[in-house]
Amino acid sequence: MRASTFITLVLMTLVGVLIWGPLGLGEWLHRAEIANPRPLDPAFLRLSTLEIAQLPMAVRFDHPMGSENAALTYNAQPFRITRHLGDDLNGIGGGNSDQGDPVFAAGTGRVVYVGVPGPGWGKMVILAHKVPDLEKPTEERVYQTLYAHLEKILIRPGQMVKRGEQIGTVGTADGQYLAHLHFEVREGPYVNPGQGYADSPLNRVSPEKFINQRRGAPNDQMNEAPQ
Repeated sequence: MRASTFITLVLMTLVGVLIWGPLGLGEWLHRAEIANPRPLDPAFLRLSTLEIAQLPMAVRFDHPMGSENAALTYNAQPFRITRHLGDDLNGIGGGNSDQGDPVFAAGTGRVVYVGVPGPGWGKMVILAHKVPDLEKPTEERVYQTLYAHLEKILIRPGQMVKRGEQIGTVGTADGQYLAHLHFEVREGPYVNPGQGYADSPLNRVSPEKFINQRRGAPNDQMNEAPQ
C-alpha cells in the first residue's frame, strides 16, 4: 500500500469519528433498530448447554392450582381434546370465581420466559426443569411448564423457583375468556410460546399424566412444598 493511500485512509477514519460523535449517528441507528426490530425466529430460542447444566433438578411435580393434589379444581378442556395442547384448569366455582386465585410452580425450575407473546395468550410464564428420565433414571431430560392467561405475574426472568412457590394469579387473558389457567408441559430446550392448538401434539405431553407420574407420593397424600 502506498504511503499516500494509507494517509488518506487514516484521514477519512478520523473525519468519520469526528462526524459520528457530534451528529449522534450511532444513537440514531440504535433508536431506528429499536423502532423497527427484526422479526424474531422462534427456532433460535434455545437454552444453551450451560443454561441446561445450571437448571435445578426437579424430582417431584404437583398441580399448579388448588391444593398440591388439585383439590377444588377441574380440567375444563383436557390435553388433545379439540386439538388443545394443554389443560384448561378451573376452580370448582366456575365462571370467573377463580379469577385472582394463586398459580403455583408445578416443579422446581428456572424462569425462562415472562411476557405477553401474542393475541389470545395474555400474560405468560414458562419454567424450565431438568427432570430424571423415568426409563433411565441416571439420565436427564429437559421439560418446560407453561402457565398462560395470567392476571398477575409474581416472578422475574432468570429467577429460580421452588415447587409450590406462587408465580402468579389466574386471569382472563385481559378479558378474552372466562378465568382459567392454560397449563402445558413441553419436552425439549426450545423456548417458544407457540400456539395453543395444533393437529399434532408437537413437543407437548399430557400435563395430568406427566404430574401423576412424577408426584413422588401416593395419590391420597398431599405433597408439602419444598423447603
